[in-house]
Amino acid sequence: MQNNSLTNTFEVRWSDIDANIHLRHSAYADFCAQARLRFLGEAGLTFDRFKELHIGPILFREELKYLKEVPFGEHITVETSMIKMREDASRWSIRHIIFREDGQKAAVVVVDGAWIDILKRKLTVLPEDLVQNFKNLPKSEDFELEPLKEKTI
Repeated sequence: MQNNSLTNTFEVRWSDIDANIHLRHSAYADFCAQARLRFLGEAGLTFDRFKELHIGPILFREELKYLKEVPFGEHITVETSMIKMREDASRWSIRHIIFREDGQKAAVVVVDGAWIDILKRKLTVLPEDLVQNFKNLPKSEDFELEPLKEKTI
């Protein structure tokens, strides 16, 4: 487990289990979404702040790699870290690594996202104070800072 991440622990509930008696595919995404909201909250990007600013995170891609089964009643740990960010924090990629109680890596979830103005339904940027907070979130060892691309006419 890595130190440069935010860690959350969850219990696998009966409602998280599929017909094969292990963690259902969509539950992985649900646990990671919860961990991601806590991660964003560390930067002051709380649900209340999103409502106030009329913005929210939007995902373009969510990729899940299953590695080990997770049974009912298990306590999983989700490590969340930033793996890529555009210089202005307008686009970003976050990685979640899910561990079983025995420490074995169970899954890796990577999401690519941005910010949407929920009234205009268009992509937007964060206010500058939140950009700085966002930039201070835990980053993976393989973190990439993506430079802004110059606009051409």
